[in-house]
Amino acid sequence: PRASREGVGFAETWWGNAWVAALEGGALDVKRLARGRGYAGRGQVDAITVTPGLVLAYVRGSRPRPYRVQVRLRTLGDADWERFLDAAADRPGHIAALLDKELPQSLADCGVPLLPGPGDLAPRCSCPDSGHPCKHAAALCYQTARLLDADPFVLLLLRGRGERELLDALSRLSAARAARAAREQGPAPLPGVRASDAFAPRRLPPLPPPLPTPPHPEQPPVYPAAPGGPDPFALDQLATDAAARAHALLGTGRDPVGELTLWQDAVRLAAARPGSGLTAGTRALYASLASAAGRTPAELARAVAAWRQGGLDGLTVLEEPWDPPAGRFDRARPLLLAADLPAFRPWRNRLTHPSGHVQLRLGREGLWYAYESEAGQDDWWPRGTPDLDPVGALTGLGTPDDL
Repeated sequence: PRASREGVGFAETWWGNAWVAALEGGALDVKRLARGRGYAGRGQVDAITVTPGLVLAYVRGSRPRPYRVQVRLRTLGDADWERFLDAAADRPGHIAALLDKELPQSLADCGVPLLPGPGDLAPRCSCPDSGHPCKHAAALCYQTARLLDADPFVLLLLRGRGERELLDALSRLSAARAARAAREQGPAPLPGVRASDAFAPRRLPPLPPPLPTPPHPEQPPVYPAAPGGPDPFALDQLATDAAARAHALLGTGRDPVGELTLWQDAVRLAAARPGSGLTAGTRALYASLASAAGRTPAELARAVAAWRQGGLDGLTVLEEPWDPPAGRFDRARPLLLAADLPAFRPWRNRLTHPSGHVQLRLGREGLWYAYESEAGQDDWWPRGTPDLDPVGALTGLGTPDDL
């Protein structure tokens, strides 16, 4: 009896199922087909090789040694391939579909027998079963349908031509057709306007007036805390800072911090954190900003102290010693001696107390910045308020006797 069509559906694509239909339409025994489907489903088909006109594999059956199975399919002649290439090049969508591993129905209906029909598959197996096909050959055919699902170029290779050869031929054919069409069409008129029209004087309407700058930046929304989420206070601080910068840019056309380096901006943001002392939230913020800038939290804390002392100029005094010209720096030592202070040791822009616990640093803008350290240790921290007078910069650091 003829085989039923219950195996259609074993494949997923319409062309894969067409292959299954050709197998089952030419089979003589439904039971052999069912066993072949079981073999394919259990992965008993190994080492499949596809060449023009032939699928070869080894199928594990009931015996220890697998059976050698092959299925032959007639290859197409040159005339059929020319017809196929013409049909594929007629529509750009055909080539795009093939590259996406799809076989358009319209391409399969171009008059070229791509898909096999009942009786077109010629199986052969090394087993003693004389069925047509035997269960091993049926298993190979079912597994081949899955190969066709994944790549329709397997079917084209079985019909005689491989993927690279076909794509190269399609590329050449498409290029030749495009060149022929361009020659037949002739040059297209160039778009444009006459030069006299382009350079003719004309009055443009005035630009609309700019919108008024809002009186102040808006407040950011309230950010709820979430377990494992970002610090809501840090989000509020960043949003407030962004709003203030946007407001300044809108009103003046200049970003007040646009020229800062990553490190300087990290110091500025950390210094804007209100309050004093390293709370848990502040420590988390310092650790995050320091990591982003490639520094340590201790370095950031010292830089924040310098920023709070004098802004960007204060940070520059902390990090960049320089050689001041004669004048204000040279007059500082007599002023200190007149205030009953000992002779400070000079080095570049710095004057250091002989005991090594107080230091004055001259900024490039002419202000003196006071620093303190434990006696005998080179661990200087900014203290006090900058002043044009070196003695005034030491105000609040202790009496002359203490110094």
